[in-house]
Amino acid sequence: MEKHFPEELLYTKEHEWCRVKGDIVTIGITWHAQDQLGDVVFCELPAPGETIKAGQTFGAVESVKAVSDLFSPVTGKVTERNDDIVESPEGLNEDCYDDGWMIRVELSHKDELDELMSQGDYLKFLEETED
Repeated sequence: MEKHFPEELLYTKEHEWCRVKGDIVTIGITWHAQDQLGDVVFCELPAPGETIKAGQTFGAVESVKAVSDLFSPVTGKVTERNDDIVESPEGLNEDCYDDGWMIRVELSHKDELDELMSQGDYLKFLEETED
């Protein structure tokens, strides 16, 4: 199962992931999230320049099964949005980590990263929530 959850990423209990490079954080949804959603048909993301806050919603993903809010793992300004995912949301089911990233954010509070889970912690969290 580890291959579905890259080791270098950080994870949230809401099933978002973060890839950190300096002060820029790339955010997406995990393999578990897209698997639970099923076929994704719509994705709403904030525009570059918008500010998002840790713990608050920054968009939504809709599948044939449900609509799910996206919760920001960090606070900062959106520097980039993956318009390919907005235009072709099924890309989240095909590759949720690389081509399927959602937004890039200029991090405001680096200490927020300490609240996120490592791959190992996230896998434990998934095991606990599935029991």
